[in-house]
Amino acid sequence: MGTVIAGRMTHRYDGELVVFHIGMQINKPWRPDLWLPVLGAMPRMLRELSLDPESGLLGYALLLGRGGPYVVQYWSSAEKLYAYASNPAQEHRPAWQRFNKAARSAPGAVGIWHETFLVERAETIYGSTRPMGLAAATEVVPIERHHDRARTRMADGRTSAVAG
Repeated sequence: MGTVIAGRMTHRYDGELVVFHIGMQINKPWRPDLWLPVLGAMPRMLRELSLDPESGLLGYALLLGRGGPYVVQYWSSAEKLYAYASNPAQEHRPAWQRFNKAARSAPGAVGIWHETFLVERAETIYGSTRPMGLAAATEVVPIERHHDRARTRMADGRTSAVAG
């Protein structure tokens, strides 16, 4: 789980940064035959990606939202994200095909969604927390005295995804 880092921290990362949200919505809870396979597919994909340092996945967080679970993922490039999604030899493509087949048999029983963000600049602060979010996916660094305000950190790009 990680050790709590006392004090105020931020993240450091230079390069392209993609934040990808993906989740499912359980619309018919009485149909676990349809949503359990979708739920079970994500851990296999995350394991596959985590074991491959060249995949482009920097880190992720599993969350529970309104309607079902979702994952926030941090990627080193959009191209690596798209390459993974379309590769038939990796977990995602076959899982997507299985989902589409099941979805046709019972429309609306389970929904899936994703959002992709190409991040030009990101400002973060973590006060006495375990490494989490963007800092856990990249690098945790102390906030310098002259960067104690979010506006300052955002303005000078010291914690930006693209070097300022």
